[in-house]
Amino acid sequence: MPIIDLYEAGNSRKQLAHFATLCSLAAVDGEINEEEKAVLDKFAFKLDISEAEYKEIMKKENKYPIETPHSEEKRLKRLFDFFQIIFSDRDVDDTQLRMVEKYAIGLGFPVDKSEAIIEKSIKIFTGQIAFDDYLYLMDK
Repeated sequence: MPIIDLYEAGNSRKQLAHFATLCSLAAVDGEINEEEKAVLDKFAFKLDISEAEYKEIMKKENKYPIETPHSEEKRLKRLFDFFQIIFSDRDVDDTQLRMVEKYAIGLGFPVDKSEAIIEKSIKIFTGQIAFDDYLYLMDK
């Protein structure tokens, strides 16, 4: 087997695990609504999830572990994806927030840093950011 096949198999597994985690978050408050489904469909396309894999993930208990990226930027990207799912229906409940806290720690962020990241992310996604923060984000 060529080395590229091993890399692709590993990358595919990571993509599946990430997608399964996103699906779990979407379903944590009961059923997946239309807005959440639309966001999941976009992620399935983006992560190259086949229709068969999609159906399998949606019908079974999540069997994929959290894959921890080595770079902080990739971990933040995973959290960003999570927040897109959370805010897709504009309704954030305590169960979803507890799940994202666990996910942030599972991604390797220390507890205090994960709390700060989650707090800032909520402010950004709900539009409750100060002008200075907005200006900083626009400059980046």
